[in-house]
Amino acid sequence: MFVLAAFVLLAQDSVYTKPESWLCRPGRSDACAVDLTTTVLQGNGSTSTEKWTAAKNPSIDCFYVYPTVSRDTSDVSDMVAGDEERDVVRQQFARFASQCRPFAPLYRQVTLRGLQKRLAAPATAALNRGLSYDDVASAWAHYLAHDNNGRGVVLIGHSQGSYLLEELIKREIDGKAQQRLIVSAVLLGANIAVPAGKDVGGAFQSMPLCRRADQVGCVITYGSFRSAVPPSARALFGRVPGAGMEAGCTNPAALGGGSGALRAYFSATGSLIVGAAPKAHRWLPQDAALGTPFVSVPGLLTAECINDANGSRLAITVHPDSADPRADNIPGDIGTGTPAQAQWGLHLVDVNLSIGNLLEIVSRQSAAYRASRKR
Repeated sequence: MFVLAAFVLLAQDSVYTKPESWLCRPGRSDACAVDLTTTVLQGNGSTSTEKWTAAKNPSIDCFYVYPTVSRDTSDVSDMVAGDEERDVVRQQFARFASQCRPFAPLYRQVTLRGLQKRLAAPATAALNRGLSYDDVASAWAHYLAHDNNGRGVVLIGHSQGSYLLEELIKREIDGKAQQRLIVSAVLLGANIAVPAGKDVGGAFQSMPLCRRADQVGCVITYGSFRSAVPPSARALFGRVPGAGMEAGCTNPAALGGGSGALRAYFSATGSLIVGAAPKAHRWLPQDAALGTPFVSVPGLLTAECINDANGSRLAITVHPDSADPRADNIPGDIGTGTPAQAQWGLHLVDVNLSIGNLLEIVSRQSAAYRASRKR
């Protein structure tokens, strides 16, 4: 009772009482209320248009913490939403509103400039400390006090957002009363430690990796690399410190193991969330316009979790076809053909690669969670 009261008091004084401190909240015209219409490009050359709508009365919530995107000129961002924050929500999170009520707080994150400094001097403060963590914890407290009302919730993060949610789970959720609310945690583009060959016991003591689509209270996590470009010795993802520990990997296309087909959703222009203007990526011949903001390419991509001397990662294989009118490749690399490619992998599109699979998993987890609460 004391702990809950402390959260209520924290929430009462929080900046998150202000509507502008949230990128997404249910029932608003905000960063999640965007056009997600998709052109589906089949391997045989046929196309169709896939409409998208938000769920009218979903039974669960989603709480999202976005990755490092701020182009503010300071090392830590302000609390004013820019185009980059809104765009990453459009790419990574808005689509989840088909399964859950969306909650996405702004927070004072380490900016792209600040991240460059940390990468140059690894001994500096970690991404899951300081103002960034304080803000995420405050937003979570506000959500619990004013919005949750005992509903199940999926935690969703990428990169910096995943590390902040990892810390939140460690401090406030894992093994505590709040854990009963967790439908699952989707922590992508991060290194979540587990004992080698195990599903639980590293970063979290009572939240295992997900191995079934109807499993609840579990974690989905991976860092993605091309199967043809495995992680280098200096890779940022796929390894964790500590004897006998490894980075967890769960394949949304085949949670039980092995290879599976990815249901990816990419920007139709191929644009990515980066600090500089990206190069366009053409999905069809130059004279063919898609006319929708997103594109799906069934059958082009498969994924499999690989754990070897190069590290643990989600290996992405592209299956090109010279007779196929679609593009034979995907965007998402940093520094193609340079050491940076094997250092970062497909980090920029970690979420895009599997978002269709994740939506199906969350749908099944939601049904399983509701069933478990009725027992």
